[in-house]
Amino acid sequence: MRFTRIVPALPLAAALVITEPEVFQNLEKSGRHLVDNAQSAFDNAQNVLDDAFSKVKDGAKDAYNKIHHAGYDVESWLEGSQFDDSVIDFEEDPHHPPHHGKPHHPPHDQKPNRTVYELINESKYTTKLAKLINEYDDIVQLLNGTKANYTVFAPTDEAFEKIPEHSHKPSKEFLKDILLYHVTDDFYPAGRVLHTYTIPTLYTPSKNLGHQQRLTVRVTLKGPAINFYSRLVAVNIFGTNGVVHGVDSILVPPPNVASIIDLLPGEFSTLELGLGKTGLFDKMNSTDYPHEGGTLFAPSNFAFQKLGPKANAFLFSKYGQKYLKALLMYHMVVDQTLYTDAFYDGRKDDDKTANGGPPYYHYDLPTVLSGKYLAVDVTRYGPFVSVRINGFSRVTVHDGVASDGVIQVVSDVLLPPKNAAGGEQVYWEGEEIEVEDLKERLEPYVENMEL
Repeated sequence: MRFTRIVPALPLAAALVITEPEVFQNLEKSGRHLVDNAQSAFDNAQNVLDDAFSKVKDGAKDAYNKIHHAGYDVESWLEGSQFDDSVIDFEEDPHHPPHHGKPHHPPHDQKPNRTVYELINESKYTTKLAKLINEYDDIVQLLNGTKANYTVFAPTDEAFEKIPEHSHKPSKEFLKDILLYHVTDDFYPAGRVLHTYTIPTLYTPSKNLGHQQRLTVRVTLKGPAINFYSRLVAVNIFGTNGVVHGVDSILVPPPNVASIIDLLPGEFSTLELGLGKTGLFDKMNSTDYPHEGGTLFAPSNFAFQKLGPKANAFLFSKYGQKYLKALLMYHMVVDQTLYTDAFYDGRKDDDKTANGGPPYYHYDLPTVLSGKYLAVDVTRYGPFVSVRINGFSRVTVHDGVASDGVIQVVSDVLLPPKNAAGGEQVYWEGEEIEVEDLKERLEPYVENMEL
């Protein structure tokens, strides 16, 4: 849904939906507080950071339990979908691009005199994060260094309090991965964060992704959030080598694609049933099939309903099982990971495989179905984005980051085109489909298929 379409409804929506309106107030006050006091406060970095975090209060331990046990709050990914292609701009002029270079100095040329590590280490509101960072000399050295302008999404002490008391302490290696997942080696002030859909971090999974794990950015009625559940509660705390933003929940690296689908039966039970019946779910969840990332274009339960009852009855019968497998394979791309604002090709060193130019990008992605391709068109203009598959199916929920790729939820089941008279390829455009038409489209791919 475009943000411009819902602006008139925001006051009513806020009254009915927002349970914690102080989120926006905290953001606004913390940012304004830093600017108003920049002349005197930047010579005392501890006071700056403490003041920015002073209004942060959140006791939602129950919500964090789900994140802790699942490894990722997948439900909130879908809940934020109404704002998927919209970002509220809090500070940047839309006629000027977001700043990507060195950190802005505070007003009146009062330069920061603490590194991002020192800002975190000296604040009374990030003592638990600082204690954890101090267990790793290389991370301390990194955040004190000048090799890059770092951005740190710093969980407050209250974020750590959401961790269930009975939980066991993870291994030191896993804790280091979590810390790296909160840091990017690029400069993202608040304006750039809110103009961005995904952000690369310093955490790179050891297998099956092949590139830096990314964070997602969304703005919902509950406020700006990272990975859909961790809200920004303080912004633009500048250091000599980057910037710190406060978040109210620890960012947990996501599980794999198969686990995310399994955790969302209300949205993907039909897809999961099909993947299970055809054996594809076990392959997706197995370590016997190494890959360098991938993209799953995931049809929701509603998307399957659009096929019609006859087509679904056939696909999920014993007679249609091969056709179902071919259909699902047409939704899978291996070794190529397409995010809304980034593309990784695990098969090539050069990732520049898109055609077109800003704001338009075109990708022909090879599926695992006998070399059939999906035509993907991405249009980005400022904070707005549109992703269409085969010219008509729309990505409705973007960038479900996973440890082995990404999930893009599509509005319709994707069907291979069929050849019409004259060799023209005819794509399905979402209407209820007859069984014979469905079989005609999938027949060439099922003859020698093993189940």
